[in-house]
Amino acid sequence: MTKIKKILVALDGSKNSLRGLDMGIDLAKQSHGTITALSIKPIPDIYAFHPLGFMNFDKSSEIKKLLASAKTRAEKKGIKLNGKMISGDPGYDIVKFANNPKNKIDIIVIGARGIGAAKELFFGSVSNYVMHKSKKPVLVIK
Repeated sequence: MTKIKKILVALDGSKNSLRGLDMGIDLAKQSHGTITALSIKPIPDIYAFHPLGFMNFDKSSEIKKLLASAKTRAEKKGIKLNGKMISGDPGYDIVKFANNPKNKIDIIVIGARGIGAAKELFFGSVSNYVMHKSKKPVLVIK
């Protein structure tokens, strides 16, 4: 088995993603690794239209707070965490980031259900997509 040095934790602020962060921190402690916390800012699509007008999807400040909080949480346990926010499609962009050799990711930790639980009925879950498309091992946290 390869050594786990770089752990990618997908964060969306849900309870399961925060449990995933805690699991990532535990893994990093055991393996003397580091964490990259990745949060995807969804790009509005046709589903963003609302009868009352275009919905506000600018979650940048929320995501920055989430990543800052994650960094503090990891540092309290002596773990280095690098937060990263990108805009795009969560499942696709998590896999793309993890599979990019330049990022040297060893494992992905992701919550079983994120904030978009209602959307799962229509679009399939992000964790399910990541599990099937990633070339890296995936740890799904419930």
